Amino acid sequence: MDLQLSEEHKMIRDMAREFAQNEIAPVAAHFDETGEFPYETVKKMGAQGFMGIEVPEEYGGQGLDTISYVLAMIEIAKADVSHSTIVSVHNSLYAHGLLKFGTEEQKQKFLSPVARGKKIGAYSLTEPTSGSDAGTMKSRAVRSSRGDHYVINGVKSWVTSGPVADAMVLFTMTDPAKKQRGVTAFIIDANQPGLVRGKKEPKLGIRASATSEIIFEDYKCPVENRLGEEGEGFKIAMTVLDAGRIGIASQAVGVAEAAFEAAVKYANEREAFGQKIGQFQGLQWMIADMKTRIEAARMLTYSAALKKMEAKHNPNIRYTLEASMAKLFASETAMWVTEKAVQIHGGMGYSKELPIERYFRDAKITEIYEGTSEIQRLVIARNVLGL
Repeated sequence: MDLQLSEEHKMIRDMAREFAQNEIAPVAAHFDETGEFPYETVKKMGAQGFMGIEVPEEYGGQGLDTISYVLAMIEIAKADVSHSTIVSVHNSLYAHGLLKFGTEEQKQKFLSPVARGKKIGAYSLTEPTSGSDAGTMKSRAVRSSRGDHYVINGVKSWVTSGPVADAMVLFTMTDPAKKQRGVTAFIIDANQPGLVRGKKEPKLGIRASATSEIIFEDYKCPVENRLGEEGEGFKIAMTVLDAGRIGIASQAVGVAEAAFEAAVKYANEREAFGQKIGQFQGLQWMIADMKTRIEAARMLTYSAALKKMEAKHNPNIRYTLEASMAKLFASETAMWVTEKAVQIHGGMGYSKELPIERYFRDAKITEIYEGTSEIQRLVIARNVLGL
C-alpha cells in the first residue's frame, strides 16, 4: 500500500491550503459568531472545484481521486470546520450516492449543478425519533394511484445545509413492515411545494453550517426522482455513509492539526517561571502525544481513502471497516487534541480572542454525526467478528 503523495496530490493540497488560509480563515470567526451561512465563500469553493472533487468532469466535477478529496478537506477544516462540513456533504453524502446509484438523467439534472457549486445539496436520513436505527422512521412515501409520483409526509431532523439546500437525497419509508428493508431513497427538489424548512438548530459548533428540520406535507416526488429501487434506501444510505466517514475523518485531522500548530506556536512564545512553557516536560509530553495521534489518524484516513479507490474498480471490495476505524480514531483524536490545546493556552484558550475554543467546539461534532463513536465501534467489531 503506497501512502506517498504524488506531485499532483501535493499541488492539490497546496492549492487548497492557499485558498483556505486566504479566503476562509479570515472570515471564520465572523460566521461562527453570527451563525450566518457563508454564501460567498461557498461560491468561491465551487469555482475552485471543491464541491465536486471526485465527480467526473462530464458531470461538472474535477474527476480527482479520494486522496485528493482527503487532502482538500484537511486544509479547509484547518481554516474552518463549518466550511469543510458543507464540502463534505456535497462530495460524500450527496454526490457519491448519485454517482453510484443515480440514472444518467438524474446525474445530469441533479448532480452537475451541485458539483459545480451552482446549487447546494443536502442529505436527510435522521428523524426526531430515528437516528442510527433507521428502521424506526416515521416519515412515509406513498405511491399515488396513478403510479407516476410519491406523496411524502413526515419530519426529518439535523439536515445539514437544510435551510439553504436546492436539492437533497432523502431516505423515507415506503414499506414500514419491512423496517430497514422498507426504506427508499429519493432525490428531492427542495424548491417545490410541500417542503417546509423548519427551525434552524442553535448549535454548539460548526455554527456557519446551516442545520434544520425539514417538514414534508403532501410533497409530490416524481417516480423518476426515486434513487435506486424501492427498499434499497438503507443499502444506499450505508454505502454513502462509508464515503462520508472518510470525509469526517479528514475534517477531524484538519481541526486537530490547526489546534496542534497553534499549541506549538504558543508553547514556543509563552514564558513562565523564567522559561518558555514548551521547555516544561509535562507540556512536552502533551505535544508529543498530540503529534503522534494526529499522524496515526492521518494514516488511517489515507488507508481508508486508498481502500475506497480500490473499491471503485472492484465491486467486491468494501471499505466499511477502514472508513469506520478512520472516523472513530480521527474524531476522538480531534476532541483530545483540541482539549489539550485549550489547556496549553490556559486562559487564552478559553477566550474568544483566539480560535482555540472554536476548534474545541467544532471538534465535538465529529464524534457524533455520520455515526457516533459508539456506532463506529459496533461496525468495527462486527466486521472483525464476521457478524
